[in-house]
Amino acid sequence: MFFKRFPFTLVTLITLTTFIVSSIANGPCVRQLTQPFDHSEEPTWDDRIKLLYFVDIHAGRIYSYDPVTTILNHIQLDGDVTPIIPTVYDTHVFVAGLNRSLVALRWYPKGSRLEAVGTLTTVAKQFPTSQFNDGKADAKGRLWIGTMGYENSIGVVPNQGSLYLITKENIENPEVVIAPVNISNGLAWNKANTKFFYIDTPTRQVRVYDFDLKAGKISNPKVVFDVSEHDELTGNPDGMTIDEDDNIWVALYGGGAVVKVDTKTLKVLQIIAIPALDVTSVSWGGEKLDILFVTSSRFALSPEERRQQPAAGSLFAVYNLGARGLPAHYADVIDDVKLPCLR
Repeated sequence: MFFKRFPFTLVTLITLTTFIVSSIANGPCVRQLTQPFDHSEEPTWDDRIKLLYFVDIHAGRIYSYDPVTTILNHIQLDGDVTPIIPTVYDTHVFVAGLNRSLVALRWYPKGSRLEAVGTLTTVAKQFPTSQFNDGKADAKGRLWIGTMGYENSIGVVPNQGSLYLITKENIENPEVVIAPVNISNGLAWNKANTKFFYIDTPTRQVRVYDFDLKAGKISNPKVVFDVSEHDELTGNPDGMTIDEDDNIWVALYGGGAVVKVDTKTLKVLQIIAIPALDVTSVSWGGEKLDILFVTSSRFALSPEERRQQPAAGSLFAVYNLGARGLPAHYADVIDDVKLPCLR
C-alpha cells in the first residue's frame, strides 16, 4: 500500500469548513462546483472555448464543465480513463488514456455524444494490468504521459509504471523516458520551457529536470520539493500545475490540501485546505487563468470517512489566489492519415 492514510476527523472537517467561510473575506475562497464522483482527476482547461475537462477514472467518464453556465456534460468509455487532452486539430478532437491504450476521440464537448474513437497505440504489454495516469502536451505538442501499476482501494502494485514520450513519429513504439515508476503523476514546465517538473507519487517528491524543448529531452534530475521534509504537511504529491511566476501548485493525496512551492527558494509559500482528504490534481482556468480548479477522490475512503467528507470526490474551484496560470498546450500526435475519420 503506497498511500499512507492520515486521520480525517470531525475536528478536521470543522476546521476546513471554517477555513472556507472565513477565506471568502480574507483571501482564497474554495467552492464546490459539482456533486461527488468516485475518483475525479486530470482537470485541464481549453482556453479556446473556455471549458474545463476532467475524468472520473474508474467510471470511464470524461466530463466538460462550463464555469459560466455551470453545465456539466459527459461521455462514456469502456475502461479506466485518464488523462483527457485537447488537440491542436480542433476543439472537438481529443486524445485520452484508456487502460493502457492512447485513444483519439471526436466529441463536441458542449454535448454528451461520442462521435468517433480509435486506438492510436498501446503500451506496457509486459504489465497487462497497468494503466495510463497523468499526461500533458509540451509546447511542441509532444505528449508526455505516464503509467502506474494495478490499483485497488488498498494500494498500487509498485515498479510497473513508466513515463513515455509520444510523438507522431514514434507512436507505434513510444519512448520510455523514466522507468521504473510507481505512480507516474504530476507534470509541469516552467514559463521559459527550460525546466520539467515531475512526480512519482510514492516517493513523496517533486523532481525538476533540465528540459531541451527543441530535442524533447530531459536531464539532470534534482529534488525541488519533498513532502517528508515538512511536518506541517501530510499525504503524497499527486497532480501538479505551475503559475506564471514558476511556482508549482501540488495536490496532496491523503493531505487534504493544495500546496504552493517556490521553485527557486524551495520554500512552501501557501497551503490551501480542501474539504476532501484525497486531493488528486489541479489546473488553472477561467477567463484570466486565475481560477485554480481542483479534483478530488472518495475511492479509497471508508464509509465513515465518506460521511465525514460529504464533498470528497467533487470538483472544486479556488478563487482570490492572487496568481495566474500558464495556458495549457494541445497535443499534436495524431497521424494525418488517421485524422480525417475524427473530423
